[in-house]
Amino acid sequence: MIQRKTQSSDYWTDYAITSEDLQYLSTLLVEDELPRSTEELSHALVTHHARQEDALITGALSKGTPYRPKESYEVGEQVVFPALDYRSGEVVDVRPGHNPEYDPFKVIKVRFNEGEEREFASEFENGHPLNQTEPGVVDAEEVHSPEELASRYAPLIEDRLEERLESERDFIRLADRWFRRDLLVEVNVGHLNLAEAVLDVADGGPLPTEALLGDVELPEEISPQLRVFSLNYALQQDERFDEVGPAGEVLWYLNRLEPEAIKETPVYLQYEPLGYEPPLLTSEMRSLERQLDDEWSDLETPDRVEEPVEMVLIYPHWRSGTLPLSSRLSRVFPVARTERIRFTFVDGDTGEEMPGWVVQEGRYVYGLRDWYRDNNFPVGAYLEISQGEDSSEIIVRPRNRRTRREWVRVAMSREGSLALEMHKEDIACEYDELMVMATADLAGLERLWRQAQKQKLSLVQVVEDLFPELVKLSPQGNVHAATLYSAVNVVMRTPPGPLLEVLVTSDRYAPVGDNYWVLHTGSSGA
Repeated sequence: MIQRKTQSSDYWTDYAITSEDLQYLSTLLVEDELPRSTEELSHALVTHHARQEDALITGALSKGTPYRPKESYEVGEQVVFPALDYRSGEVVDVRPGHNPEYDPFKVIKVRFNEGEEREFASEFENGHPLNQTEPGVVDAEEVHSPEELASRYAPLIEDRLEERLESERDFIRLADRWFRRDLLVEVNVGHLNLAEAVLDVADGGPLPTEALLGDVELPEEISPQLRVFSLNYALQQDERFDEVGPAGEVLWYLNRLEPEAIKETPVYLQYEPLGYEPPLLTSEMRSLERQLDDEWSDLETPDRVEEPVEMVLIYPHWRSGTLPLSSRLSRVFPVARTERIRFTFVDGDTGEEMPGWVVQEGRYVYGLRDWYRDNNFPVGAYLEISQGEDSSEIIVRPRNRRTRREWVRVAMSREGSLALEMHKEDIACEYDELMVMATADLAGLERLWRQAQKQKLSLVQVVEDLFPELVKLSPQGNVHAATLYSAVNVVMRTPPGPLLEVLVTSDRYAPVGDNYWVLHTGSSGA
């Protein structure tokens, strides 16, 4: 039995994209004038190879007699060899074969078109595998049409095709679709100025490309798909415009009208990675690290999450009006190849809509500053986040919107240091008792933050300053690691891992179970 190459998964698993493949795809794009995705191009390529092989086999078998060892051949006869990629040649000699282990047979000498001569057995009935089926035919159960092969094997070559296309200057990609650069419609500066004016009227955007085409007025004889693709490419090359759509959707925004907080990471979210040794942490500490789900913790992103995803608001995000793009929350928010993604926050209780922005490099989501302040949510508030019915909407709500007067920690600036006291405050939602914190004198807290950055205070120093402050507020004289994490982040941005390492490696602190710590006997401040 001869196995056709394109019917084999091994062939596609090891397949390397060739220049001939790129030429075929170029021709396809030229003929259709239709940008295509990597998935579509991979599908077309597998289909093309399968049909090409079918044509090769049909053409080759028409040139002569398919070779099977048990058949007899005469001088001058044309023979096709399926096992040799369907090469054909002329029989130039026939002689008796000699092997005492087999019944009498003959040997034919074949001269191929390239001049090479080789000998093959004929009239050979001794169980040769090429005698078992018709040449070039696979078992009926294993035969797949070109379309079936494409559905099965195109995913195997998508990554390789994408990598190859990215290295080719003649191909460009926009919104996960590819086209040839030299086929684009010309878009001049006048067209781009008109697009800017349309977005300006729309308060910056976001608007889809189709909403700009009516005013930009590209040639009507060009297909709509090509006009959209060409305008997209021109907008992408102009720094005035920012592509902010989620995956599969192109939306444009004027860069100059975007919030500054998405163009430059807010100061409270800026994190200089601190090296630490994860093996030093106990399983209990690693469990806490996963629970806190800080965006700068090195956590594995789950395949899926159960919504709504619950999180606890920490000071840097409360102050910046943001949410963390953490391992769990990253599964809820829209994704794209672009740096910034525009969507809409919706208050799950009131229906209020607020513009939201995913900032992928900074690992945060912006747009809730006024919502936090207007609703009097504290640091430590429980928030629930889920996707709306529309993929461009994210539902956000506090847990149990009800104001109560509670005793909580209050952070304030005193004599150039962070001070913590217990006060009664109006709290507008449920909160994590370990991490809750009201604030007083925001200007003073801002000075403390900038002072810590200017003095380049180490995490060790900040923990040493804050731990005794927290001990004073505890009747038991202990401090939970989550409480310390919440307080430290009022002064400097850090995920829990490095902070936990400070506790583990310092002789100033001793664990007492359940992630609670005390000052070690004899330590200053005890």
